[in-house]
Amino acid sequence: MTQDRVWTGNYLKIWIGNFLIYFSFMLIVPLLPLYLNETFGADKETIGFALAGYTVMALAIRPFSGYLVDSYPRKAVLMVCYFLFAALFGGYLIAGSLTMFTIFRTLHGAPFGATTVAANTVAIDVLSPGCRAEGIGYYGLSNNLANVLGPVAAIYVLQAFDGNFKALLWLSLVISFIGLVVDSTIKLPRRDFVPEKKVLSLDRFFLLKGWPEAISMACFAFSYGVISTYVAIYGKEELGMEEGTGLFFTFLAIGLILSRLTGAKGLKHNRVSHNASVGICISLCGYCLFAALHNPIGYYLAPFVIGLGNGHMYPALQTMFINLAEHNKRGTANSSTLTAWDAGVGLGILAGGLAAERVGYHCAFWVAFAINAAGVAHYFLQTRSHFERNKLR
Repeated sequence: MTQDRVWTGNYLKIWIGNFLIYFSFMLIVPLLPLYLNETFGADKETIGFALAGYTVMALAIRPFSGYLVDSYPRKAVLMVCYFLFAALFGGYLIAGSLTMFTIFRTLHGAPFGATTVAANTVAIDVLSPGCRAEGIGYYGLSNNLANVLGPVAAIYVLQAFDGNFKALLWLSLVISFIGLVVDSTIKLPRRDFVPEKKVLSLDRFFLLKGWPEAISMACFAFSYGVISTYVAIYGKEELGMEEGTGLFFTFLAIGLILSRLTGAKGLKHNRVSHNASVGICISLCGYCLFAALHNPIGYYLAPFVIGLGNGHMYPALQTMFINLAEHNKRGTANSSTLTAWDAGVGLGILAGGLAAERVGYHCAFWVAFAINAAGVAHYFLQTRSHFERNKLR
């Protein structure tokens, strides 16, 4: 790349493609607990196990995805994985039982995990070195916008189709294929398969140097997994808010977008540790608010605060992984970031479901806060100094 600017044609295409991945994903995710409960009569614990399979599969495939995108032509890997991700939305349409739905949901995690690793790595490839950290920050906006627009659009679609959930599944299927078409127009330099000439080690599948960063990331993801998965059913059952989910994710996204825009400048000037430190402290306050205030004020104020924090935290931690890795391990660095996030989210979904079923939602949200606090402590005691000692750029 010779142009030292973020918004090139290729970057815009991968940005849009990533937005459509997450938009099609978020159209159904927040409402799945309600769907499984109302359609199949699943209880909270069963819902947790049914939905966690997706994350477990994505988690299992991430390390291999990093190796693939570092070894094979990245666009080819992206196209194959994106196609499988889009096609598997059709599985939900034919699932007539909770067991079949769970099987398709679990299988869907594999192409999602691989596609997001490939897309993240392509995004870094099309950015010039001088604006790479800034571009990573803006790239996350595509996720953030999808996270708010998806649930809001889902609510309107359900209202328009009298609660027919299959309308959402069809929409997700179509939108994901549109994203596939957009990504197919990205132009990357030819990159041939380069076979390993030495024995493969674990470090080719997970960035071992980044283990402290991974622990911190997993703790923060745990909290997000609990809140984001059970917010819709909690709002309906505990607060009596039938349509509060859309506003919850709207406030979350507003916070994320505001912090992404301001945080990108800090990343541009290499203030990575500072951005992460500020973000995790703000997020911790948000999770405390959500756990402590069981009313509409807490329900809507907490996501805004969490968004402000996560918008600083996530791109900073992702940049840490990338700055710890050699250039030929970008895919591994990205897969390690997403693996840590998926591990945390998956554990959060499982633990949140168990706690909600046996003790109640309030306990589940306090558990989320406690794990987040543990992650903050680990960051300041271990992660920040580890990064400063070992970063390559």
